[in-house]
Amino acid sequence: MALKALIFDVDGTLAETEELHRQAFNETFAAHGLDWHWSVEDYRDLLRTTGGKERMARHRETIGAGPSDAGIAALHKAKTARYVALVASGAAPLQPGVADLIARAQAAGLRLAIATTTTRANVAALIRASFGHPMEEIFEVIAAGDEVAKKKPAPDVYLRALDGLSLPPGECLAFEDSRAGLASAQAAGLRVVLTPSAYTAGDDFCTADFLCADLTAAATARIPELP
Repeated sequence: MALKALIFDVDGTLAETEELHRQAFNETFAAHGLDWHWSVEDYRDLLRTTGGKERMARHRETIGAGPSDAGIAALHKAKTARYVALVASGAAPLQPGVADLIARAQAAGLRLAIATTTTRANVAALIRASFGHPMEEIFEVIAAGDEVAKKKPAPDVYLRALDGLSLPPGECLAFEDSRAGLASAQAAGLRVVLTPSAYTAGDDFCTADFLCADLTAAATARIPELP
């Protein structure tokens, strides 16, 4: 089948955002008088659980104390606002090759979509800061984690993106940086280009269809014969 669309994960794939997420979590915890502070190693482990609210719930269960589910939801809302402010300041530049790949894909008439576990507000902030345009002007379909029943590694968010594109998985290509994302995309029937991020480097990605250090090589490949 001819390639017709590219579907991108966001955090760690489009931009190296996870350290900003960790910063936003810790600043939110401190601002609300919660004595939680996640180190880099803490967060690396917590990233195995997809979704910010889910990570906070897991941490609460691990230490045996913390906010209620309603409290976690309120904290996550405040954390999102803090993260959006950090991204808007330009603190999350795009990963190498991403901007060129998207420009070349657009020029070749390929359709673009997002499939992410993060919130739509976070995606909007990153795309606006990175491209200077609303996310809807860059990506035809945005499937976010708070819009599906199950987050990655379940295939739900990729299935939602495919449904929005009205395309079979054989005509699309997914871009991911994590094992959960890889499993999610492959469960939806997609081929996957895997580019490890700072928090996933060293993980086992032997099942990825294509593995590369970054998207520079993909950006210079002949479109639409990518990768």
